Amino acid sequence: MLLGVIFCSGCGSGKKEEKPPTPVGVKAAEAYRGGGEVRYSANIQPYSRVELAFKSAGYVVGIFQVRGVDGRRRNVQEGDYVQRGTVMAQVRKSDYQAKVSQAASQLFAAKANLEHAHLDLARAKNLYAANSMTKSDYDKAQARYGEALGSVGAAAAQVKEARIALEDASLKAPVASLVLKRKVEVGDLANQGTVGFMLANTEEVKVIFGISDLMLQHLKLGQSLAVTTEALRGREFQGLVTAISPSADPRSRVFDVEITIPNPHQELKVGMIAAVSVPTGLAPLAVTVVPLTAIVRSQTRPEGYALFVVEEKDGKKIARCRDNVELGEVYGNVITVTKGVKIGEPVIITGATLVIDGQPVRVIPPPER
Repeated sequence: MLLGVIFCSGCGSGKKEEKPPTPVGVKAAEAYRGGGEVRYSANIQPYSRVELAFKSAGYVVGIFQVRGVDGRRRNVQEGDYVQRGTVMAQVRKSDYQAKVSQAASQLFAAKANLEHAHLDLARAKNLYAANSMTKSDYDKAQARYGEALGSVGAAAAQVKEARIALEDASLKAPVASLVLKRKVEVGDLANQGTVGFMLANTEEVKVIFGISDLMLQHLKLGQSLAVTTEALRGREFQGLVTAISPSADPRSRVFDVEITIPNPHQELKVGMIAAVSVPTGLAPLAVTVVPLTAIVRSQTRPEGYALFVVEEKDGKKIARCRDNVELGEVYGNVITVTKGVKIGEPVIITGATLVIDGQPVRVIPPPER
Protein backbone atom coordinates (compact mmCIF):
# COMPACT_ATOMS: atom_id res chain seq x y z
CA MET A 1 0.00 0.00 0.00
CA LEU A 2 2.84 2.40 0.85
CA LEU A 3 4.48 1.74 -2.51
CA GLY A 4 1.18 2.39 -4.26
CA VAL A 5 0.78 5.75 -2.52
CA ILE A 6 4.33 6.75 -3.44
CA PHE A 7 3.74 5.69 -7.05
CA CYS A 8 0.51 7.70 -7.31
CA SER A 9 2.18 10.72 -5.70
CA GLY A 10 4.97 10.54 -8.24
CA CYS A 11 2.46 10.47 -11.10
CA GLY A 12 0.70 13.53 -9.73
CA SER A 13 3.87 15.57 -9.35
CA GLY A 14 4.93 14.83 -12.93
CA LYS A 15 1.72 16.20 -14.50
CA LYS A 16 2.45 18.99 -16.99
CA GLU A 17 0.52 22.27 -16.58
CA GLU A 18 -1.50 23.36 -19.61
CA LYS A 19 -0.29 26.57 -21.24
CA PRO A 20 -2.90 29.37 -21.19
CA PRO A 21 -4.32 30.53 -24.53
CA THR A 22 -2.47 33.34 -26.29
CA PRO A 23 -4.46 36.60 -26.39
CA VAL A 24 -5.02 37.89 -29.93
CA GLY A 25 -6.97 40.61 -31.69
CA VAL A 26 -9.32 39.53 -34.46
CA LYS A 27 -11.12 41.22 -37.33
CA ALA A 28 -13.25 39.66 -40.05
CA ALA A 29 -12.01 39.78 -43.63
CA GLU A 30 -14.03 42.43 -45.45
CA ALA A 31 -15.24 43.29 -48.92
CA TYR A 32 -13.74 46.47 -50.29
CA ARG A 33 -14.54 48.49 -53.36
CA GLY A 34 -10.92 48.98 -54.32
CA GLY A 35 -9.36 50.61 -57.32
CA GLY A 36 -11.29 53.89 -57.39
CA GLU A 37 -9.36 55.50 -54.54
CA VAL A 38 -6.87 54.65 -51.82
CA ARG A 39 -7.23 55.92 -48.25
CA TYR A 40 -4.23 56.73 -46.08
CA SER A 41 -3.89 57.58 -42.41
CA ALA A 42 -2.27 60.97 -41.89
CA ASN A 43 -1.13 63.27 -39.11
CA ILE A 44 -2.16 66.93 -38.78
CA GLN A 45 0.71 69.32 -38.08
CA PRO A 46 0.95 73.12 -37.82
CA TYR A 47 1.86 75.06 -40.94
CA SER A 48 4.96 76.38 -39.17
CA ARG A 49 6.57 76.44 -35.73
CA VAL A 50 8.18 79.58 -34.31
CA GLU A 51 10.66 79.91 -31.45
CA LEU A 52 9.84 83.39 -30.18
CA ALA A 53 13.06 84.71 -28.63
CA PHE A 54 14.01 87.96 -26.87
CA LYS A 55 16.17 90.40 -28.80
CA SER A 56 16.44 92.91 -25.94
CA ALA A 57 17.71 91.51 -22.65
CA GLY A 58 16.27 92.38 -19.27
CA TYR A 59 14.04 91.29 -16.40
CA VAL A 60 10.61 90.02 -17.49
CA VAL A 61 8.03 92.35 -15.94
CA GLY A 62 4.88 91.21 -17.72
CA ILE A 63 3.32 88.24 -19.55
CA PHE A 64 0.21 88.39 -21.71
CA GLN A 65 -2.87 87.37 -19.75
CA VAL A 66 -6.14 85.72 -20.79
CA ARG A 67 -9.32 84.92 -18.92
CA GLY A 68 -9.34 81.38 -17.53
CA VAL A 69 -12.27 78.99 -17.14
CA ASP A 70 -12.82 80.31 -13.61
CA GLY A 71 -13.25 83.83 -14.98
CA ARG A 72 -10.00 85.13 -13.50
CA ARG A 73 -7.06 86.50 -15.44
CA ARG A 74 -4.02 84.23 -15.82
CA ASN A 75 -0.79 84.16 -17.79
CA VAL A 76 -1.03 82.74 -21.29
CA GLN A 77 -0.16 79.05 -21.38
CA GLU A 78 -0.03 75.98 -23.63
CA GLY A 79 -3.13 75.59 -25.77
CA ASP A 80 -4.11 79.28 -25.81
CA TYR A 81 -4.63 81.05 -29.12
CA VAL A 82 -3.17 84.53 -29.67
CA GLN A 83 -3.61 87.08 -32.45
CA ARG A 84 -0.85 88.57 -34.56
CA GLY A 85 0.95 91.43 -32.80
CA THR A 86 -0.01 90.28 -29.29
CA VAL A 87 2.62 91.35 -26.72
CA MET A 88 3.47 87.93 -25.27
CA ALA A 89 6.00 89.19 -22.71
CA GLN A 90 7.80 92.41 -21.83
CA VAL A 91 11.15 93.16 -20.26
CA ARG A 92 11.84 96.26 -18.15
CA LYS A 93 11.84 99.29 -20.46
CA SER A 94 13.46 101.94 -18.24
CA ASP A 95 17.00 101.12 -19.40
CA TYR A 96 16.01 101.32 -23.06
CA GLN A 97 13.98 104.51 -22.57
CA ALA A 98 17.07 106.11 -20.99
CA LYS A 99 19.14 105.09 -24.02
CA VAL A 100 16.55 106.65 -26.34
CA SER A 101 16.69 109.91 -24.35
CA GLN A 102 20.49 109.90 -24.39
CA ALA A 103 20.62 109.28 -28.13
CA ALA A 104 18.01 112.01 -28.73
CA SER A 105 20.13 114.48 -26.73
CA GLN A 106 23.20 113.61 -28.78
CA LEU A 107 21.19 114.12 -31.96
CA PHE A 108 20.00 117.53 -30.74
CA ALA A 109 23.58 118.59 -29.98
CA ALA A 110 24.78 117.29 -33.35
CA LYS A 111 22.07 119.26 -35.17
CA ALA A 112 23.04 122.45 -33.26
CA ASN A 113 26.67 121.89 -34.20
CA LEU A 114 25.64 121.34 -37.81
CA GLU A 115 23.71 124.63 -37.84
CA HIS A 116 26.75 126.48 -36.47
CA ALA A 117 29.02 124.83 -39.03
CA HIS A 118 26.56 125.75 -41.79
CA LEU A 119 26.67 129.45 -40.79
CA ASP A 120 30.47 129.36 -40.62
CA LEU A 121 30.62 127.81 -44.09
CA ALA A 122 28.26 130.48 -45.50
CA ARG A 123 30.47 133.25 -44.10
CA ALA A 124 33.58 131.53 -45.39
CA LYS A 125 32.08 131.38 -48.87
CA ASN A 126 31.42 135.13 -48.86
CA LEU A 127 34.89 135.96 -47.56
CA TYR A 128 36.57 133.61 -49.97
CA ALA A 129 34.60 135.11 -52.87
CA ALA A 130 35.79 138.57 -51.78
CA ASN A 131 39.39 137.31 -51.56
CA SER A 132 39.32 138.02 -47.80
CA MET A 133 39.99 134.37 -46.79
CA THR A 134 42.67 131.99 -47.82
CA LYS A 135 41.88 128.73 -49.59
CA SER A 136 43.19 126.79 -46.58
CA ASP A 137 40.74 128.43 -44.15
CA TYR A 138 37.87 127.93 -46.59
CA ASP A 139 38.69 124.22 -46.88
CA LYS A 140 38.72 123.92 -43.09
CA ALA A 141 35.22 125.44 -42.89
CA GLN A 142 33.98 122.94 -45.46
CA ALA A 143 35.59 120.09 -43.52
CA ARG A 144 33.95 121.17 -40.26
CA TYR A 145 30.58 121.28 -42.00
CA GLY A 146 31.13 117.78 -43.41
CA GLU A 147 32.09 116.43 -39.98
CA ALA A 148 29.01 118.05 -38.41
CA LEU A 149 26.80 116.55 -41.12
CA GLY A 150 28.29 113.10 -40.46
CA SER A 151 27.78 113.50 -36.72
CA VAL A 152 24.09 114.22 -37.28
CA GLY A 153 23.76 111.06 -39.40
CA ALA A 154 25.50 108.95 -36.74
CA ALA A 155 23.38 110.42 -33.94
CA ALA A 156 20.19 109.80 -35.94
CA ALA A 157 21.24 106.16 -36.45
CA GLN A 158 21.82 105.78 -32.70
CA VAL A 159 18.34 107.15 -32.00
CA LYS A 160 16.83 104.68 -34.47
CA GLU A 161 18.80 101.81 -32.93
CA ALA A 162 17.74 102.80 -29.40
CA ARG A 163 14.09 102.98 -30.45
CA ILE A 164 14.29 99.56 -32.07
CA ALA A 165 15.77 98.13 -28.85
CA LEU A 166 12.93 99.77 -26.90
CA GLU A 167 10.39 98.27 -29.29
CA ASP A 168 12.03 94.85 -28.96
CA ALA A 169 11.56 95.02 -25.21
CA SER A 170 8.03 93.86 -26.05
CA LEU A 171 8.00 90.28 -27.37
CA LYS A 172 5.24 90.14 -30.01
CA ALA A 173 3.61 87.23 -31.81
CA PRO A 174 4.58 87.48 -35.50
CA VAL A 175 1.43 85.66 -36.69
CA ALA A 176 -1.86 84.42 -35.25
CA SER A 177 -0.62 81.36 -33.37
CA LEU A 178 -1.32 78.51 -31.01
CA VAL A 179 0.90 78.54 -27.91
CA LEU A 180 2.76 75.23 -27.69
CA LYS A 181 4.99 76.10 -24.73
CA ARG A 182 5.79 79.01 -22.42
CA LYS A 183 9.35 79.07 -21.08
CA VAL A 184 9.47 82.30 -19.02
CA GLU A 185 7.93 83.66 -15.84
CA VAL A 186 7.66 87.17 -14.45
CA GLY A 187 10.95 88.01 -12.75
CA ASP A 188 13.14 85.87 -15.01
CA LEU A 189 16.24 87.49 -16.47
CA ALA A 190 15.95 87.06 -20.22
CA ASN A 191 19.17 87.31 -22.20
CA GLN A 192 19.38 88.20 -25.87
CA GLY A 193 18.31 85.08 -27.75
CA THR A 194 16.42 83.50 -24.83
CA VAL A 195 13.40 81.58 -26.19
CA GLY A 196 10.28 82.74 -24.39
CA PHE A 197 7.55 80.88 -26.28
CA MET A 198 7.04 78.07 -28.76
CA LEU A 199 4.29 79.06 -31.19
CA ALA A 200 2.53 77.20 -33.99
CA ASN A 201 0.91 78.87 -36.96
CA THR A 202 -2.42 77.04 -37.32
CA GLU A 203 -4.20 79.45 -39.65
CA GLU A 204 -3.29 76.71 -42.11
CA VAL A 205 -2.36 73.14 -41.22
CA LYS A 206 -0.32 70.47 -42.94
CA VAL A 207 -1.52 66.89 -43.38
CA ILE A 208 1.44 64.51 -43.71
CA PHE A 209 1.19 60.92 -44.96
CA GLY A 210 3.34 58.39 -46.81
CA ILE A 211 2.68 56.59 -50.10
CA SER A 212 4.41 53.84 -52.04
CA ASP A 213 6.30 54.42 -55.27
CA LEU A 214 3.44 52.77 -57.22
CA MET A 215 1.06 55.55 -56.11
CA LEU A 216 3.33 58.47 -57.04
CA GLN A 217 1.90 58.56 -60.53
CA HIS A 218 -1.52 59.46 -59.10
CA LEU A 219 -0.31 62.59 -57.29
CA LYS A 220 0.99 65.96 -58.44
CA LEU A 221 1.69 69.33 -56.86
CA GLY A 222 -1.38 71.54 -56.64
CA GLN A 223 -3.79 68.59 -56.75
CA SER A 224 -6.88 68.89 -54.54
CA LEU A 225 -7.52 66.00 -52.12
CA ALA A 226 -10.29 65.26 -49.63
CA VAL A 227 -9.35 64.93 -45.95
CA THR A 228 -11.59 63.65 -43.15
CA THR A 229 -11.12 63.07 -39.40
CA GLU A 230 -12.86 60.87 -36.86
CA ALA A 231 -13.10 63.85 -34.50
CA LEU A 232 -15.20 65.81 -37.03
CA ARG A 233 -17.34 63.11 -38.58
CA GLY A 234 -19.44 64.12 -41.54
CA ARG A 235 -17.05 66.96 -42.44
CA GLU A 236 -14.77 66.88 -45.46
CA PHE A 237 -11.89 69.32 -45.87
CA GLN A 238 -10.26 70.09 -49.19
CA GLY A 239 -6.51 70.61 -49.29
CA LEU A 240 -3.82 71.09 -51.92
CA VAL A 241 -0.75 68.92 -52.35
CA THR A 242 2.06 71.36 -51.57
CA ALA A 243 5.05 69.02 -51.29
CA ILE A 244 6.06 65.52 -52.41
CA SER A 245 9.30 64.11 -51.05
CA PRO A 246 11.87 63.53 -53.83
CA SER A 247 13.19 60.39 -52.11
CA ALA A 248 11.74 57.56 -50.06
CA ASP A 249 12.38 57.07 -46.38
CA PRO A 250 15.24 54.51 -46.15
CA ARG A 251 13.45 52.49 -43.46
CA SER A 252 9.78 52.57 -44.46
CA ARG A 253 10.40 52.96 -48.22
CA VAL A 254 7.51 55.41 -48.57
CA PHE A 255 7.42 58.95 -49.92
CA ASP A 256 6.12 61.71 -47.64
CA VAL A 257 3.33 63.84 -49.08
CA GLU A 258 2.22 67.17 -47.60
CA ILE A 259 -1.27 68.66 -47.99
CA THR A 260 -2.03 72.23 -46.87
CA ILE A 261 -5.55 73.02 -45.63
CA PRO A 262 -6.92 76.45 -44.60
CA ASN A 263 -7.95 76.41 -40.92
CA PRO A 264 -9.43 79.86 -40.16
CA HIS A 265 -11.80 78.58 -37.45
CA GLN A 266 -9.17 76.37 -35.74
CA GLU A 267 -11.30 73.25 -36.17
CA LEU A 268 -8.39 71.03 -37.15
CA LYS A 269 -6.14 70.53 -34.15
CA VAL A 270 -2.45 69.70 -34.11
CA GLY A 271 -1.96 65.97 -33.57
CA MET A 272 -5.34 64.86 -34.94
CA ILE A 273 -5.41 61.69 -37.04
CA ALA A 274 -6.86 62.23 -40.50
CA ALA A 275 -7.75 60.08 -43.51
CA VAL A 276 -6.72 61.14 -47.02
CA SER A 277 -8.44 59.81 -50.14
CA VAL A 278 -6.18 59.54 -53.20
CA PRO A 279 -8.05 58.79 -56.45
CA THR A 280 -6.43 56.25 -58.77
CA GLY A 281 -8.55 56.84 -61.87
CA LEU A 282 -9.41 53.11 -62.06
CA ALA A 283 -12.86 51.56 -61.97
CA PRO A 284 -13.73 50.26 -58.47
CA LEU A 285 -13.48 46.48 -58.02
CA ALA A 286 -14.97 44.31 -55.27
CA VAL A 287 -12.08 42.59 -53.45
CA THR A 288 -11.40 40.86 -50.13
CA VAL A 289 -9.12 42.79 -47.81
CA VAL A 290 -7.50 42.33 -44.39
CA PRO A 291 -5.43 44.75 -42.28
CA LEU A 292 -1.71 44.85 -43.10
CA THR A 293 -0.92 43.73 -39.54
CA ALA A 294 -2.52 40.33 -40.28
CA ILE A 295 0.12 39.37 -42.86
CA VAL A 296 3.17 37.34 -41.72
CA ARG A 297 5.97 35.54 -43.51
CA SER A 298 5.25 31.98 -44.69
CA GLN A 299 7.04 29.18 -42.83
CA THR A 300 7.10 26.91 -45.88
CA ARG A 301 7.71 29.40 -48.70
CA PRO A 302 10.63 31.80 -48.15
CA GLU A 303 9.17 34.38 -50.54
CA GLY A 304 5.56 33.78 -49.59
CA TYR A 305 3.13 35.19 -47.03
CA ALA A 306 0.58 33.74 -44.64
CA LEU A 307 -2.10 34.73 -42.14
CA PHE A 308 -3.94 33.13 -39.23
CA VAL A 309 -7.67 32.66 -38.81
CA VAL A 310 -9.51 31.58 -35.66
CA GLU A 311 -11.50 28.32 -35.76
CA GLU A 312 -13.65 26.53 -33.16
CA LYS A 313 -12.55 23.05 -32.03
CA ASP A 314 -14.05 21.17 -29.08
CA GLY A 315 -15.35 24.42 -27.65
CA LYS A 316 -11.94 26.09 -27.87
CA LYS A 317 -10.63 28.74 -30.20
CA ILE A 318 -7.66 27.57 -32.27
CA ALA A 319 -5.29 29.54 -34.53
CA ARG A 320 -5.10 28.05 -38.02
CA CYS A 321 -2.39 29.08 -40.45
CA ARG A 322 -3.36 29.84 -44.04
CA ASP A 323 0.00 29.40 -45.71
CA ASN A 324 -1.25 29.64 -49.27
CA VAL A 325 -2.48 33.24 -49.36
CA GLU A 326 -1.91 35.39 -52.41
CA LEU A 327 -1.81 39.15 -52.02
CA GLY A 328 -2.86 42.00 -54.28
CA GLU A 329 -3.01 45.78 -54.13
CA VAL A 330 -2.55 47.81 -50.94
CA TYR A 331 -5.35 50.27 -50.15
CA GLY A 332 -4.14 52.51 -47.35
CA ASN A 333 -3.93 50.29 -44.23
CA VAL A 334 -5.49 47.19 -45.79
CA ILE A 335 -4.30 44.73 -48.42
CA THR A 336 -6.12 42.59 -50.95
CA VAL A 337 -6.10 38.82 -50.43
CA THR A 338 -6.93 37.10 -53.74
CA LYS A 339 -6.57 33.55 -52.38
CA GLY A 340 -6.59 31.89 -48.97
CA VAL A 341 -9.33 33.64 -47.00
CA LYS A 342 -13.02 34.41 -47.46
CA ILE A 343 -15.10 37.41 -46.51
CA GLY A 344 -16.31 37.11 -42.91
CA GLU A 345 -13.60 34.76 -41.65
CA PRO A 346 -12.05 35.95 -38.36
CA VAL A 347 -8.44 36.92 -39.10
CA ILE A 348 -5.85 37.51 -36.37
CA ILE A 349 -4.62 41.09 -36.73
CA THR A 350 -2.88 41.52 -33.34
CA GLY A 351 -0.48 38.84 -32.11
CA ALA A 352 -0.16 37.05 -35.46
CA THR A 353 3.60 36.74 -34.99
CA LEU A 354 3.16 35.13 -31.54
CA VAL A 355 1.05 32.09 -32.50
CA ILE A 356 1.61 28.85 -34.39
CA ASP A 357 -0.77 26.57 -36.24
CA GLY A 358 -3.10 24.74 -33.86
CA GLN A 359 -2.32 26.87 -30.82
CA PRO A 360 -5.22 27.80 -28.49
CA VAL A 361 -5.98 31.51 -28.46
CA ARG A 362 -8.14 33.92 -26.50
CA VAL A 363 -9.84 36.64 -28.55
CA ILE A 364 -9.55 40.10 -26.99
CA PRO A 365 -12.57 42.31 -27.69
CA PRO A 366 -11.72 45.53 -29.56
CA PRO A 367 -11.59 48.74 -27.47
CA GLU A 368 -14.76 50.79 -27.33
CA ARG A 369 -14.70 53.90 -29.56
